[in-house]
Amino acid sequence: MSVVLPRLSIMDREQIEDVHVASLSILGKTGIKVHSTRAREIFSKAKGATIGIDRVFISPELVEWALDSAPSDIDIFNRDGQLAFQLGSKHSSETIFGIGVTNSHYQNPQTDEIEPFNRDHVALATRLGNTLESFDLVSTPGVIQDPNLQDSELLALLEMLANTKKPLVILISNTSQFTKSLELLQHLMGDLSSKPFVIPYFNPITPLVLNEATSEKMISSIERGLPLIYSSYGMSGATAPITAAGTLAMLHAELLAGLVFAQLVKTGTPVILGCLPSVLEMKHMISAYTPQTMLVNLACAEMMAHYKIPHSGTSGSGAGWGPDLLASGSLWMNHLSSALGKVGLAPFVGGNFDSLVFSPPTVIYSNEVIRQVRLFTGGFQLDDESIGLETIMGVGPAGNFLMSDQTLNLYREVHEQHSKIWPGYSLDQWQEKASPQATDLLRSHTLETLSRLELPDDHDELITRGTSWIASTHKA
Repeated sequence: MSVVLPRLSIMDREQIEDVHVASLSILGKTGIKVHSTRAREIFSKAKGATIGIDRVFISPELVEWALDSAPSDIDIFNRDGQLAFQLGSKHSSETIFGIGVTNSHYQNPQTDEIEPFNRDHVALATRLGNTLESFDLVSTPGVIQDPNLQDSELLALLEMLANTKKPLVILISNTSQFTKSLELLQHLMGDLSSKPFVIPYFNPITPLVLNEATSEKMISSIERGLPLIYSSYGMSGATAPITAAGTLAMLHAELLAGLVFAQLVKTGTPVILGCLPSVLEMKHMISAYTPQTMLVNLACAEMMAHYKIPHSGTSGSGAGWGPDLLASGSLWMNHLSSALGKVGLAPFVGGNFDSLVFSPPTVIYSNEVIRQVRLFTGGFQLDDESIGLETIMGVGPAGNFLMSDQTLNLYREVHEQHSKIWPGYSLDQWQEKASPQATDLLRSHTLETLSRLELPDDHDELITRGTSWIASTHKA
């Protein structure tokens, strides 16, 4: 059997080597700032790291050692201990998608009004990710905006844990809350390392700074045997060079530095590397995603594939003002190019207004886009049976294939490729329905979906036990 599979590759071997050499030059000649005393001590013990007055310089040999030490494949489980997906050289070409990212606001799907993100929004967003089939994991969907709520990041994590059994990517800003978060997970779930379902996510400070909070949280994760995502976020023209090549080389150097540090903390630590490239839109002073940033995302994925290091990239969120044309264009470009390329993980779908506002309709629209993209990248069969010469000859000139055996056998399979949100109205049918707008049908579909979100069977138990544990930490 032959299958036609669409694939996208943007760099050749010589170009990959050029990026690698440029990144090594940055690490060896420019170096990185390392804020933490403990992190500098870890670097100082390594052969191939030179400690300057305010910088650490990393040799090519040390980078090569780290690349050889890091696992090429990482198994990620759900919290029931079942394999959810694999990342790395052995995983399928299918990109893994997740909803979330640390939004500060929530867009009401009924009115489009913007509200401060609260605890109920964490629960709803997580249940949405738990219900929608195109999403393989849930990332921290938002930061609770209640200054009077103690332990807000712990409570947000508890809501994530209780409202889905899918793997979690966690973004927690406060270092002390981060350590307590891991302790909460251990209290509720036991050992986190044997079948990891939680992936902590970290960013350095671009350009070229390994800040203290990031290094300390990395150490806490590594000590518990967790895989981690180390991802660089840079704006071309502001925190990164304005050219795609310069942005790629510098962000890539940051990733290699993070990999080295992780392996120095513990050799063999599973690390997922990637970047979130954007461009500074200088007229309105916002970060923007453009064709250039999508190319940098794909190039970074190809660098990781070359190294056999698992990859995490961009998710296409951020451009929209709601579930609108702005959002749809970015989502389609990102999801399709990611799935055609070598992007391993795209964990942050669902944000609008520069990823500040979580939007359920945007998530549901993206769920449909991902479904369609996966059908596209799955290709089609090309063999004698699928060509069906006998069927074509049997129908002959001026006939039709409506009642052919091949059509009858495959109609349901082909029908499943149509949209799950919008009916295929003809012009007459659309006018008979009072000319509905696509966004109105998406809104109705969203509200209907939100009314039937799935809830794990142990939700109440986890909320009760977790709330009790959080309260006990204040009595100690």
